[in-house]
Amino acid sequence: MGLGTVKMPTLELLRELAQELGFSMDESELEAHRAALKASIETYDLLDRMPDELPAVTYPRTPGYRPHPAENEHGAWYWKTRIEGAAGGKLAGKTVAIKDNICVAGVPMMNGASILEGYVPEIDATVVSRILDAGGTIVGKTVCEYYCFSGGSHTSATGPVHNPRKPGHMAGGSSSGSAAVVAAGEADMALGGDQGGSIRIPAAYCGIVGMKPTHGLVPYTGIMPIELTLDHCGPMTATVADNALLLEVIAGPDGLDPRQYEAPSTDYTSALDRGVEGLRIGVLEEGFDHPNSAAGVDALVRLAAEEFRRLGAEVAPLSIPLHRQGPAIWLPSAAEGATVQMMLGNGFGFNWQGLYLSSLLEKHSQWRERADELSDSLKNTMLLGWYMVSRYRGRYYAKAQNLVRRLRRAYDEALRDVDLLLMPTVPITAPPVPPRDAPLEVILARAFEMLPNTAPFDATHHPALSLPCGHLDGLPVGLMLVGRHFEEATIYRAAYAFEQAVDWRTRTI
Repeated sequence: MGLGTVKMPTLELLRELAQELGFSMDESELEAHRAALKASIETYDLLDRMPDELPAVTYPRTPGYRPHPAENEHGAWYWKTRIEGAAGGKLAGKTVAIKDNICVAGVPMMNGASILEGYVPEIDATVVSRILDAGGTIVGKTVCEYYCFSGGSHTSATGPVHNPRKPGHMAGGSSSGSAAVVAAGEADMALGGDQGGSIRIPAAYCGIVGMKPTHGLVPYTGIMPIELTLDHCGPMTATVADNALLLEVIAGPDGLDPRQYEAPSTDYTSALDRGVEGLRIGVLEEGFDHPNSAAGVDALVRLAAEEFRRLGAEVAPLSIPLHRQGPAIWLPSAAEGATVQMMLGNGFGFNWQGLYLSSLLEKHSQWRERADELSDSLKNTMLLGWYMVSRYRGRYYAKAQNLVRRLRRAYDEALRDVDLLLMPTVPITAPPVPPRDAPLEVILARAFEMLPNTAPFDATHHPALSLPCGHLDGLPVGLMLVGRHFEEATIYRAAYAFEQAVDWRTRTI
């Protein structure tokens, strides 16, 4: 018996549902429950007939096109288009590329995944609307890693993204295309996303500026979620000034994102020329000398710390022992949380109030019929996540979320004595892109080997920026500056002073 689009479950289907839930019911119980469900199913059918509540799309656009390899040298563009924003504004004259996990209405969105290919969103993400309102011109969607589960640039279904500084090497992930098009000069600015370092890793590998803002400062509305406690969106640019400018445009509450519990925005560009004199910078000792750290990376970042001292900052070593356990505290959110929300929860999950995009939810849910197409890095994450959720009942996710408070306090206590923490963004420079037939252990290593300094700050929500400070054999080295919550202006102040004083392209050892 059907009531409309939403159908009454048959008795046979209800029996299957009861068995899945562990209920033992005889036929009379099932029939009684089925009768009792009729009013609720009618209510769902009424809900189905109501119009959805989605933001309006205001700027005209055409779908654009998928670029031919001849105009996509580094494999960094998924789709090219041109959407002109307002006639004037802070971003007038600026071209902006959008990471392909961010919705742009009428423009195809793939999120690096073969499963999602063919999906076209009907809304603009809040950050896209703000860029257009500020006069920016959107010039395309950039390749990202398969559902954003890789710090390397070798997992997208479209193929690897190559580093413009040294083709054949990684661009970093998961915001791989965004970093590459900025480094190649093909866009002035780009948007990235960061759950474990996915803005800062490609920024470091490609020699650009990438900011992971304080959690909630930039609305995540209209961006495909991974895990609500880790989701960040931020600017990726060639210069510090452009980075601060883009953050000014996209920051602040939109009333649709429950991650935005505070989210005060400010005039970040006004802090740029204040210099670093009087700033206190702590060189985080636990951020150096990881098991896979390249000696040259550590040396160039320490040399950069001395440059801050020369510019007038107070620079001193600082120890936060718990930083070394930061990745362990972060991991359950990234593995269990993402498996439950993004995969089993069809991207959006439950238990939060904000903008849900049912068309994206429905398209993404098809992964169950095509799971073999998922990337190895995502399969590995899901195997770990589901093992811990199903066999350990999520107890370690719960414990890790409790321990985040301890880790946050450790950083906050250090940041009472200093204004900024300084360390390498990643312990290595961009490795070569592995061949398609590389062993699984190599594919996975290239996806996760660079996370020890970036991932903890996704869990604790501190703002963190990667800034190029030198190079080794032509491959950029990134230093990371971390500040107090919502004090991005202090980070920009220091980063701009360094950028004006040092040409990283001439610095090596």
